[in-house]
Amino acid sequence: MALSSMTGFARATGQTDTLSWSWEIRSVNGKGLDVRLRLPNGFEALDPLLRKELAARFSRGSMQVGLQVRRAADVVAMRVNSALLDWLIEEVRKLEGRLGMTAAPVDPARLLALRGVLEPEEEDPDAVLAAVKEPLLESFRRALDDLEQVRRKEGARITEVLKSQVDQIADLVQKARENPARSPEAVRERLRQQVQRLLEASQDLDEQRLYQEAVILAAKADVEEELDRLAAHVAAARELLAGNGPAGRKLDFLAQEFNREANTLCAKSNDASLTRIGLDLKAVIDQFREQVQNVE
Repeated sequence: MALSSMTGFARATGQTDTLSWSWEIRSVNGKGLDVRLRLPNGFEALDPLLRKELAARFSRGSMQVGLQVRRAADVVAMRVNSALLDWLIEEVRKLEGRLGMTAAPVDPARLLALRGVLEPEEEDPDAVLAAVKEPLLESFRRALDDLEQVRRKEGARITEVLKSQVDQIADLVQKARENPARSPEAVRERLRQQVQRLLEASQDLDEQRLYQEAVILAAKADVEEELDRLAAHVAAARELLAGNGPAGRKLDFLAQEFNREANTLCAKSNDASLTRIGLDLKAVIDQFREQVQNVE
């Protein structure tokens, strides 16, 4: 399994003789796996099952899951509200007596057409869910399949972008290694100039103090350790990008380490050309970290 994005959308539908439904799943970036469910009344028992299915497939992402259920109009069971019907018949008889009318047969069809006389028969919510539970879950799994595919497809695109950015980082690290400002001659010349400035600033520096200052200046100017760590981070990033399974958190950590070393490189640099390389590094690393935020 290659890297996956955390963003995606999927929809799946299903139906039985009595019900039809649709699932919608939206996934965006998240630090962990955050699931929010919107289920109709009577379907709340699905909550733990859905969360278990999601956790088995995804490790990160903020997900919104919605279920809409519709009942087929021609299969709605109806019942007669006998209490209301008896009251209506009694009221009709009273009205006939009050008006001195001869009692006439009551038209059942007209009575049944009155609002409230016929009403939907209440069903046991547990029985309704039990009848459609398996097909509901089957269509939910189809939606998860589609979501996985969408996230993998987007993840493949992001992976190519990240690989390109890691290549740019590696190229800049190599340019820093080969920068003429890091040649022994250039370093000695900068040290000579800095020591000369020290001497001009204070004529009282003894030889031992001067030696210590030169060592400090040389240590501050040496960026070999930072370049080695950057190269090691490049190798680690390439390994993660070529591997399987979720790697977003590890890549985010590497992005922070990249940035730390680039900052140190810029801080230590006492040459404009090396500083420019450091700034270019920081720009690419920022782009790398921004893309990494999308990776599971």
